[in-house]
Amino acid sequence: MKKMMVAWGAIVLITALLAGTAQAAPLKVLVSILPQKYFVERIGGSLVDVSVMVQPGASPATYEPKPRQMADLTRTSIYFAIGAPFEATWLKRISETNPAMKIVPTQAGIEKRRMEADRHHDQPGAKETGDDHSGEILDPHIWTSPPLVEIQARNILTALVEADPGHAETYRENHRKLDSDLKELDLELREMFAERQGLEFLVFHPAWGYFADTYGLHQVPVEIEGKEPKPAQLRNLIELARKKGIKVIFVQPQFSARSAEVVASSIGGQVVPADPLAENWLENMREQARKFKEALR
Repeated sequence: MKKMMVAWGAIVLITALLAGTAQAAPLKVLVSILPQKYFVERIGGSLVDVSVMVQPGASPATYEPKPRQMADLTRTSIYFAIGAPFEATWLKRISETNPAMKIVPTQAGIEKRRMEADRHHDQPGAKETGDDHSGEILDPHIWTSPPLVEIQARNILTALVEADPGHAETYRENHRKLDSDLKELDLELREMFAERQGLEFLVFHPAWGYFADTYGLHQVPVEIEGKEPKPAQLRNLIELARKKGIKVIFVQPQFSARSAEVVASSIGGQVVPADPLAENWLENMREQARKFKEALR
């Protein structure tokens, strides 16, 4: 009897250890872009194991998942989508790879703006609203506005709590800290640009539209509807930059800077990097905001 009790005790102990190991295993999730990794890790902490689909230096507009990434999907519990262009082609295939995986659209609840088209620069700050069938692309860069990130963070929190209710309070506490940082950053940026309302900054790829909308600025893109500008459009940009006294053109490493360099050379300006896809989102937003402020004179 004593031997049986010892054996039973050993079984119970091993079972408990195995259960503890299983519970300690982090939730495997996948995100589309690096800023999402920051958001999910801030909320999930050590309880999540986050992989990123679009690798550093690649563009979410043209990205194609690698075979290894598709294979990893079979072990993924949650995919956090964001409405990146490549998802229109790949999200269905991603879902079919692992039907049990939950796909969470972190952009849910956000009304998207349209990507800037060629307005001949007569109304560079105009914002297009409403839905029509013009074929224009909705702007996916929702992570460049802290208030919109607050919405994304709530969507991430809800998904993590549903997937792992045993750690719900940890997720909620982490989310509260992130939300506090987001609100602090938003207030800081509103104060930073309070005296620069209506000013324009020149970008190659129009990735900063939500940022500009939030803080009363206007971005003017060199790129026209995803394409290099034609000679006449390039001349218009140069004339606009000269008229407005714009001396800085912001470019991101995922795109060619050739046209931006042509404009910069023509106006006696400079090309400055501004990467919206950096992993350390909070630090990067502050750094980019300082660059924009310096350029807005």
